[in-house]
Amino acid sequence: MNANDTFTNRPVHMNEKNNLLEIEEHMYILDDVKKPNVFRNMFPYSEIPKIPFNDRIVPHNMPKEIWITDTTFRDGQQSRAPYTTEQIVTIYDYLHRLGGPAGMIRACEFFLYSKKDQDAVYKCMEKGYQFPEVTSWIRASKEDFKLVKEIGMKETGILVSCSDYHIFMKLKMTRRQAMEHYLSVIRDCLEEGISPRCHLEDITRADIYGYVVPFCMELMKLMEEYQIPIKIRACDTMGYGVNYPGAVIPRSVPGIIYALHTHAGVPHALLEWHGHNDFYKAVTNSTTAWLYGCSGVNASLFGIGERTGNTPLEAMVFEYAQLKGDLNGMDTTVITELAEYYEKEIGYHIPERTPFVGKNFNVTRAGIHADGLLKNEEIYNIFDTEKFLNRPVICAVSNTSGLAGIAHWMNTYYHLKGEDAVDKNSRLVGEVKKWVDEEYANGRVTVLTDEELTAVIGRICDELGMERMGKLAEDAR
Repeated sequence: MNANDTFTNRPVHMNEKNNLLEIEEHMYILDDVKKPNVFRNMFPYSEIPKIPFNDRIVPHNMPKEIWITDTTFRDGQQSRAPYTTEQIVTIYDYLHRLGGPAGMIRACEFFLYSKKDQDAVYKCMEKGYQFPEVTSWIRASKEDFKLVKEIGMKETGILVSCSDYHIFMKLKMTRRQAMEHYLSVIRDCLEEGISPRCHLEDITRADIYGYVVPFCMELMKLMEEYQIPIKIRACDTMGYGVNYPGAVIPRSVPGIIYALHTHAGVPHALLEWHGHNDFYKAVTNSTTAWLYGCSGVNASLFGIGERTGNTPLEAMVFEYAQLKGDLNGMDTTVITELAEYYEKEIGYHIPERTPFVGKNFNVTRAGIHADGLLKNEEIYNIFDTEKFLNRPVICAVSNTSGLAGIAHWMNTYYHLKGEDAVDKNSRLVGEVKKWVDEEYANGRVTVLTDEELTAVIGRICDELGMERMGKLAEDAR
């Protein structure tokens, strides 16, 4: 049957939502082009990429259940020194705790190529956790698939390039050749009873209706034939995706997700988004994918990943809470434990102002902000960071701190609350302020350290005949 016959013989079916007969206006048949379509009008390599609009709006369609999957041990290892087996197992334990009893961190994916990675897989599987599920990632080759079978994985990711940049320029294939190759590997996977997860690489530069949708329709046919789930991961490999309503595909995240769900027929629960942060859009694009039909969002701890990194996992934890109204059992204090583990045990430096995890993410230096915090921390703190992250709001002491900033630092550092709290008008605070002013008048340009402040406060307490702050803190507790 040729393409014209297929179009002519489109089935008429009943729409159960509106009880009207429908016929699909368009048929999505592989467009086996002779030359690659690289969307040069949108991606002129010698210019900044363009974001055109056609004002075609698709509806929100957020699944009832949404979750996070993790790529810390896969994509997260492509931009830093490899983790040791022990580090992987420890981080996996943390992720299990963070995801909570509902398994909000649904899966972790692993490389299988080295003995170290294989050992880590075995040790994580031995933990017996239902979540995160241990999954793998392979290239679309029969050699790689042997590793999956040998280890006994229930699911594996498979790299499936879908843009003409990759099909023509990297693989040196036509679209039909690429489709047939990938379908053969996926069929081999299904024959072994293993659930494939197809990573549609470079989807934001792909021909969505000329290749991606017809390919995914073939995948859905295979899923029906074998009765084994086939997941679709939409990979914004270069970070070109945008969340703007009315932007054209392939850059439109809403448009891509709509096409995969509505036209390719991929169920919500089998759809996943994998974003990169090249244009600072990893978090917003991931949230958009949830809103328009993806159940899963793929992320890595602290956004560590190829080039500018992936979607930060900790960011999506709080995105989930904002969208759903609760954490569904996730233990967000583990995020702080993970940040400390990376800094102290792995030696990975997290930039100080990184949201939720940087040392200074809730530290203020402005005197007017410190005054507000002293009156009510809600004024200048994003939420109860002490409750959710074991990170009380802090005022760093510098030349701009003022009396309120110094008082707030004392109360936070020494855990003084209520009647025990130090007031900004106290003599002790005033004397410390004098010393701080002298430091900066003499040319200091750096923020004062905790060690310096505690030493000065101790000395001033002795000079004023006051009980030392450390003793007051013990009494307060």
